Amino acid sequence: MLELASTDGHVASDTARAQSPLAVRGMTVSYGEKPAVFSVDMTVKAGSMTAIIGPNGAGKSTLLKACLGIVKPLSGQVEVMGRPLAEMRAKIAYVPQRASVDWDFPTRVIDVVLMGLYREVGLLGRLRGAHIDRARACLDRVGMVAFADRQIGQLSGGQQQRVFLARALAQEADLYLLDEPFAGVDAATEKAIIAVLKSLKAEGKTVVAVHHDLATVGDYFDHVFMINVRRIAEGPVATAFTAETLQEAYGGRLAAAQVDQISAALA
Repeated sequence: MLELASTDGHVASDTARAQSPLAVRGMTVSYGEKPAVFSVDMTVKAGSMTAIIGPNGAGKSTLLKACLGIVKPLSGQVEVMGRPLAEMRAKIAYVPQRASVDWDFPTRVIDVVLMGLYREVGLLGRLRGAHIDRARACLDRVGMVAFADRQIGQLSGGQQQRVFLARALAQEADLYLLDEPFAGVDAATEKAIIAVLKSLKAEGKTVVAVHHDLATVGDYFDHVFMINVRRIAEGPVATAFTAETLQEAYGGRLAAAQVDQISAALA
């Protein structure tokens, strides 16, 4: 069986990559002379909830965007369920960072969710009653159906994030990619979002999220991908999210007391 090794010695078999909902090989992305992501391999486990973690500027969001083709890599391959990304986009739902969205655009909440169906019906396709029912069911799932006719710009940050999650749910995808889904949201929204993500996992879906709160990694996720430009560690939280890998990824940015506290919580 052919095996492929990245620059950090990580090896993934062809079989593992073919079975993975998201497999990356040799990904390098640069915004200038210095790479933001360098020679990264990643093999996401099917049916898992995986957190992409690392310090600020580590390349977390860049990696996610390169996986989606939003950012063009200098090199690297992305496969979704063993097939090229271009053939499998319909299987992927994406929730961008809330800060990257123009919330002043005059549209209703229900219309934002229906945007998730454009790939299914086409930009000029006719939305039917069944599509609207699906959109409302997705809003109900995130606790926002009562706001269906509200202008999106009138909502709080947490409410807006829930609506974008509902849009992703409407796509009925197999792979959900989220960029900082808990950033800047209230505690109730964070609780609601993680409940929905865990329900997706229970349905056999795969969730990959850029995440910044190290204290909740063990509670929210079962797998972790740790990056600081290069891949640092990957695998189940119990084996990849350790004091040693945290120190390697964050260095002096994490106090020893923080690392010990996180390690103790996982013990």
